Amino acid sequence: MAHDFAYRNYSHTQGKVKNGGGDRSPRDQGRRTLSRNFLVDPAAVDLVMAVADPGGLVLEPEAGDGSITRALARRGASVTAYEIDPLSAAKLTARNRSDSGVRVVRADVTKTRAPREPFAVVGNISFSVTAKIVDWCLAAPTLTSATLLTQLDYARWHSGDHGRWSPVTVANWPWFDWELCGQVGRESFRPVPSVDSAVLRIRRRPEPLVRELDSYVELVETGFSGMGGSVRASLRTCYDGVDAALAVAGIDRDTVVDHVHPDQWVQVHKRLIS
Repeated sequence: MAHDFAYRNYSHTQGKVKNGGGDRSPRDQGRRTLSRNFLVDPAAVDLVMAVADPGGLVLEPEAGDGSITRALARRGASVTAYEIDPLSAAKLTARNRSDSGVRVVRADVTKTRAPREPFAVVGNISFSVTAKIVDWCLAAPTLTSATLLTQLDYARWHSGDHGRWSPVTVANWPWFDWELCGQVGRESFRPVPSVDSAVLRIRRRPEPLVRELDSYVELVETGFSGMGGSVRASLRTCYDGVDAALAVAGIDRDTVVDHVHPDQWVQVHKRLIS
């Protein structure tokens, strides 16, 4: 389940192209209006496919020009490609008209109902809507995994690659594993964005690490409330036995909240709640 933290969105819209300026085609202008950066590097597409290992039903948000759509179909996935831009959707439909394994839907995937059957999400998504799409994925009860090309900093922070973890990652950790699975340089996209990207893999665990959803989320929200500057200070506003719980989890008393590993949050919860 996704949880709404006001400070969760660390995605940003694209900057200017290095060689920007001058006249632009209507197609390029459309890309910019939608903050779109289409993937044009076959090696990057292969990386996404290797991480996703697609099979069965796959939903692709923001399918764009279809580079990932075609790769998914070649690997035998049953693809539902979502595209909100009318021109791109029409071209994508025409290119895949003879492929029964591809269905193109002109819609925003986050405004649709998730399938009842198990499905995966694979896509190159706009930086400006990353949090919205990730939240939709986390809230989908039948989602098995999401393999997403996101802004590098977003992927690093949400996967703990910086040694820090976002509140979204921590709140959903008992149910989802988060992993950074490779970087993709900005030169792999057109128009060229101002920052590099990465492949973020979110995978549902076979069994949750925590059963008590409400109490775990409440614990995380309290920890990230910012009361006192450390996880100890925040938790002591609402819980007894915090020092003992932190000691069992191996957390120093002055540890800043986003430096606490998600597995340690699970241990603290078990000590304080279970």
